Amino acid sequence: MADINSTTKKRVHKAGQTGLASLALLSVLSGCVSAPMPREPAPPAAIAPAPAVVAPARPAIGRPPAGLENLIQDQWRLFPGRTGVAIMRVDGGEWVLGRRMDELFPQQSVSKTWVALTVLDMVDQGKLRLDQKVRITRDDLAVFHQPIRDQVIANGSIEVSVLNLLETSIRASDNTANDSLLRTVGGPQAVKSFIARKNLGAIRFGPGERALQSGIAGLDWKQEYAIGRRFYAARDAVPLATRKAALDRYLNDPIDGASPQAIVRALAKLAKGELLSASSTRIMLDIMSRTSSGPNRLKAGVPAGWSFLHKTGTGQVLPPVSTGYNDIGIMTAPDGTRYAIAVMMGSTTAPIPQRMTFMQFVSRTVASYHQN
Repeated sequence: MADINSTTKKRVHKAGQTGLASLALLSVLSGCVSAPMPREPAPPAAIAPAPAVVAPARPAIGRPPAGLENLIQDQWRLFPGRTGVAIMRVDGGEWVLGRRMDELFPQQSVSKTWVALTVLDMVDQGKLRLDQKVRITRDDLAVFHQPIRDQVIANGSIEVSVLNLLETSIRASDNTANDSLLRTVGGPQAVKSFIARKNLGAIRFGPGERALQSGIAGLDWKQEYAIGRRFYAARDAVPLATRKAALDRYLNDPIDGASPQAIVRALAKLAKGELLSASSTRIMLDIMSRTSSGPNRLKAGVPAGWSFLHKTGTGQVLPPVSTGYNDIGIMTAPDGTRYAIAVMMGSTTAPIPQRMTFMQFVSRTVASYHQN
């Protein structure tokens, strides 16, 4: 019996060494720094394939800590508006907890995650190349946040690599970059097919930024809205009752809706390398680790020594209500254990600092209850 125990210990020691090697890889990815636009990222040949990140094996837990669930419940109940929260422990005995976890919430720019995954899945299938160029003209410009717009207007048109558009869409949440990728993969149906094929559950995908945002505002899209502040002027001219009715329809049945639980389970699949190849998984996680939007949302509650990667979303405002204020991401503890988190504020009257404080509370509390 003593010999058997000795052999078992050696195997556990060996597994621990393998887990530490994987943890070191994740730390390198999380520490990468963003390259400024418009410089092209390195072509795919310069990106060495790497195995999917796998955290060390941990004893199965089976259910979340009661104290964590109670704290989340208490703060969630006090927060004004309709908010969904889901937290999933990815490694060492999966569990999920939250509130309104299975209801659909507007994603807004969180949905850029599924476009990027569809792109990388097509790269894995050999249907697309990361160094492939995409032409963008004034007719392709979108609405709201689109830093790439100035380059297009100044030059009439530009050609940008697929990898560059992935960077700009996820890291900078550029709407034109996202719509250009969406057009490149074959439109919304291609993304819906990816979601269905990968069994991601209750995640919808909308018609693209232009049609989505104009519909929410009670408008029909006109390409002239992409220039300057013309969209804002057109929206301001919509009768208040018409605009409110359009917004209410969207909130009651969001065309881009997703459940917080489906989102965290999808993030867990991504983290474990179950959605993409090892190389594409690394690229996606690396870009998400350098997201520049929402630094004071979930990220600000993540303690020192942990790593965090995420994607934000921000919807339209019709005072006093703000909509689609979201953040989803993966927290990684110093020991390599990962937690997928989604906070989806469908509609709220809370000011921005209060929204940020709630998100920070969620990520900070998850870390405080992590079991070593």
